[in-house]
Amino acid sequence: MEEKDIKVTGEMDINSDSDVPGTTHLKDPVEGNTEIEKLEADVAETRDKYLRLVAEFDNFRKRTSKEKLELIQTAGKEVISALLEVLDDADRAQKQLETATDISNAREGLKLVFNKLRTILQAKGLKPMESIGSDFDPDKHEAITEIPAPSENLKGKVLDEVEKGYYLNDKIIRFAKVVVGK
Repeated sequence: MEEKDIKVTGEMDINSDSDVPGTTHLKDPVEGNTEIEKLEADVAETRDKYLRLVAEFDNFRKRTSKEKLELIQTAGKEVISALLEVLDDADRAQKQLETATDISNAREGLKLVFNKLRTILQAKGLKPMESIGSDFDPDKHEAITEIPAPSENLKGKVLDEVEKGYYLNDKIIRFAKVVVGK
């Protein structure tokens, strides 16, 4: 080596001559490889965690989709089971109507069946909409027709209900079909 490349301390000055051969100014190559190996191991570990997370999410998505499908298929089971009692009562009432001579008893029996049906549906969250006499609300009512109001205070109000509207747990499931006064 040339004398100008060596410092007073005995080390080579790598900036003094670009033509100086050797790798004495570089890090130990073995030490650099361990650093690369550490980084590669970290990348492999991160990739493994990512793949596991993606697989876990995919399994979650499939499981949730399957549970949702099962829930939809069996959603009405509870209501249908409760209504089977009313169906049994209706069958018995029909048999009685075929042989009944006293219409008042048959009428009372049918009232009991209908009341039982209403009670079961109300217990499941069904509530009828009270429309007659109320202001027409397009968010709750479907106007079938308009007729002249019999008095001035009935203009814009529901005069008749063609088909009753219903709420299920305070959400409208069927709009009331009404006649509105104009």
